[in-house]
Amino acid sequence: MRVGVVIAAAGEGKRMGAEGNKVLLPLRGRPMLQYSIECFAAMEEVTDLVVVTRAVDLELVRELARQAAPSRSVQVVAGGAERQESVYLGLKVLPLDTDWVIIHDGARPFINPELVRRGLEAAFVHKAVGLAVPVKDTIKRVQEGFVVDTLNRAELWAMQTPQIFSFELILAAHERARELGLQATDDCALVEKLGHPVYIAAGEYGNIKITTPDDLPRREEVSVGFGYDVHRLVADRPLVLGGVTIPYEKGLLGHSDADVLTHAIMDALLGAMGEGDIGEHFPDTDQRYAGISSMLLLRHVMDLVNAGGWEICSVDAVIMAQQPKLSPWKAAIRASLAQALGIAERHVSVKATTTEGLGFVGREEGIAVQAVAALRTRQC
Repeated sequence: MRVGVVIAAAGEGKRMGAEGNKVLLPLRGRPMLQYSIECFAAMEEVTDLVVVTRAVDLELVRELARQAAPSRSVQVVAGGAERQESVYLGLKVLPLDTDWVIIHDGARPFINPELVRRGLEAAFVHKAVGLAVPVKDTIKRVQEGFVVDTLNRAELWAMQTPQIFSFELILAAHERARELGLQATDDCALVEKLGHPVYIAAGEYGNIKITTPDDLPRREEVSVGFGYDVHRLVADRPLVLGGVTIPYEKGLLGHSDADVLTHAIMDALLGAMGEGDIGEHFPDTDQRYAGISSMLLLRHVMDLVNAGGWEICSVDAVIMAQQPKLSPWKAAIRASLAQALGIAERHVSVKATTTEGLGFVGREEGIAVQAVAALRTRQC
């Protein structure tokens, strides 16, 4: 399955009161566009990533993409005068055998992989999906300063991106619009004009578009959590650390796959949110978790992170093991965790040490891990 992403990033900053491209403005110390690139680059489902920007910004955005996604090949192409034209130009550079395409606005930096996956899974069924949230305010139609109609709020949804489509369908919709001279403010509308139904999947209120200075986060809350876990080394068990199976004569004993590194990181994340510990969420008396991959358990914890309006700043972990030597595996472990956590590898630190022969670790009876996770609110 081939999944392409087109990030629309060719706008200007007029309503932001800024000169140049607003998606290159700093947000929490990084260019706004960087957050979207990092999100999609961290998703294993994504095979092709295209950023469409202004011709004058091509080199700046290419360098940004190299820094944000060093292990990815990101195509950066020039856009058109309007968003619709820019998206079409992005679609045209995707491979012809692309199955699905995710279209996202670079001015929505608070996107996360789980939200994207929610839309992608719906697209597999419906072929055209828009993420949206119910409007909270009463909406009125106004002409010349007077109300002419009050709309039924129960039927109104505020559209977001990403919007996800069958590649064949969205390309046909754009080409039909070009033939007829049709303009729309989002890609779902073009599919609607083609006569194809669009399914609405639940978005997130925190997935806002930065359009004016009022949209910028006013305050940021930071929370730090600490995690610790230990498992006994035994024969006839696989040794799994951070979702990576390490070749060794022994493995870790536990109710699940006993991935001690992932367990400590989950505890750190839960601690930062004040959500208890993994024993409360995944008790070893529950047979649903017998032998389960800890990466699946981490996905549940990430659901809590996203639902709570948090994003991960960084994760730092120390593995204490006398044997085996883990240096050859640290890069793979780091990449696996970064993908599962939906953050760039540079925000994940994995260190390994011995205890100089001291204690149960030194006697090669078990492996212990300490982890620290720093979270911040996406918007407050």
